[in-house]
Amino acid sequence: MIIRSTRVVLPTGIQPAEIEITGDRITAVRPWAHPAHPTLPEHLVIMPGLVDSHVHVNEPGRTDWEGFRTATAAAAAGGITTIVDMPLNSIPAVTTRTGLEAKRKAAPIDGVEVAFWGGIVPDNWHELDDLASAGVRGFKCFLSPSGVEEFPPVEERDLRRALPVLARRHLPLLAHAEWPAALPMIPIEADPRAYRTWLDSRPPEAEVGAIERLIALCEEFGVRTHIVHLATDAALPAIRAARARGLPVTVETCPHYLTFAAEEIADGATFFKCAPPIRARATRDALWRALEDGTIDLVATDHSPCPPEMKAGGDFVRAWGGIASLELSLSAVWTGAAARGIGLERLPAWLSAAPARLAGLDDRKGSIEPGKDADLVVWNPDAEFTVDETRLHQRHKRTPYAGLRLRGRVHETWARGRLVYRDSGV
Repeated sequence: MIIRSTRVVLPTGIQPAEIEITGDRITAVRPWAHPAHPTLPEHLVIMPGLVDSHVHVNEPGRTDWEGFRTATAAAAAGGITTIVDMPLNSIPAVTTRTGLEAKRKAAPIDGVEVAFWGGIVPDNWHELDDLASAGVRGFKCFLSPSGVEEFPPVEERDLRRALPVLARRHLPLLAHAEWPAALPMIPIEADPRAYRTWLDSRPPEAEVGAIERLIALCEEFGVRTHIVHLATDAALPAIRAARARGLPVTVETCPHYLTFAAEEIADGATFFKCAPPIRARATRDALWRALEDGTIDLVATDHSPCPPEMKAGGDFVRAWGGIASLELSLSAVWTGAAARGIGLERLPAWLSAAPARLAGLDDRKGSIEPGKDADLVVWNPDAEFTVDETRLHQRHKRTPYAGLRLRGRVHETWARGRLVYRDSGV
């Protein structure tokens, strides 16, 4: 099969090219000097399929929150060809090989590819070698409570037992970085419907304190350390200083931190609740600048849906914290990037190459090159649409993006040479 387009996003830039696919791999990428007979209309762009390295599928155990069938359908509709599933919210959690095998049994073997992170919790350090041998791509931990009892947070002593295993197996540590001692109690008189109540309970200092401790452990043990869902610019100086010392520290942020701002969130709008919280407009702009200058390496969704009733009818204190956005990440990021004059050639690094590298999948994923998997997204960066919850593929349709006007619409998604999504309306 050969696909031709006047706009193919290659590692060398955007250019006319033809992509030859044999089976599930790209076998050749050639310049295309005679675009008289394109396979695709000129308004469509071909990019490498997206890799989302932060997804909570929740199956088995909490499939009523989200399951592999609906999650992979949403991923495909958003141009995502690989997801890396987080080890918590499913039951059992992926803190033992038994938990991993339960996940694998539930996951599809065709279509969107699924890889897995393992989990570090107190006293499971002796399980990590077995999980590494079974193929997890790295290990996730929480420094503050995760919200589910089967995945408790770790203390420094737990990491000191775990990190030598990760160093020996050359696998990364992924950390939810909020320092529990810096998280104040919510005053009993606080209004639970006020977004300010939630925002004040998760201050930037909690992120900064946790990240500084993780950097110190990274320096001591030499383990690749990845900060998930960075929500504050206050931690950027510490991250830049660590990089200047040559430490293997990487960082992600999420589409919701790049799209929304605290000033725009109405009281009672608990579909915006997440941890760390969405902060002020000035923070959003600073995160965009850090993404542009390379301090932030990648964008991942942290797709964490739940049944609508768990959003507690507008009570920010009781509501489950998680944003559902798996299908919308490409459009959300492109909308923000285009508004800031950032070219679409930057997107594959943030949404494909860097997450593939984090998960150790970059030998097969993340770019359009011979020998890589035939993972492609064909999309129209100029098409605009209004997010209609009822049309989303995720299990529960509620999302804070509802009604938002976004730019960039997926036309087709190809995973390992197979068509897994087509929007005939583009």
